Amino acid sequence: MRAAKFVPPLDKRLHRLTGGRVSLLGIAGLPSMRLTTTGRKSGLERTVNLLYFPRGDQFVLIGSNWGKPRDPDWAHNLRAQPKALVEVRRKKVPVLATEVTGERYAALWREVLEFWPGYAMERSVAGRELPLFVLDRR
Repeated sequence: MRAAKFVPPLDKRLHRLTGGRVSLLGIAGLPSMRLTTTGRKSGLERTVNLLYFPRGDQFVLIGSNWGKPRDPDWAHNLRAQPKALVEVRRKKVPVLATEVTGERYAALWREVLEFWPGYAMERSVAGRELPLFVLDRR
C-alpha cells in the first residue's frame, strides 16, 4: 500500500509504452485489466488499470483504493453508469457492472479472499467495507 503513489502512474506509463502488452500486475503474474468508465461528473471516459478476480466468464472488481478510507473514483462512476469497457490481454469487452450486496457480498468476499488474501488487510486499513462489482459481458 506504500507503493500506491508510484504503482498506478508507472503501470499506466508501462501500458502506454508497450502498447498494452506489459503491465506491472502481469509481470507479477496477476490478472490485470484496463477499465474504462464514464465520469459521473464530467461525462468523459476515464481509464484505470486494475487487478481483477476472474470468476468464470465474469470479472470481479474490488474497490480497495489501496486501503484509502474512500471508494475509488471508478466505483462511483460504475454506480452512476454501469455500462463500461474492459480490456484484457488487448481484447476489449463491453460489460455491465452490478454492485454486490447482502448475502451475496459475504459469499463473494470469501471467494475474493481465497484469490487475494491481501484484501483483508486493505479492508482493515481502509476502515470500510470494500465494494465488490461483478462485470458481466454485454
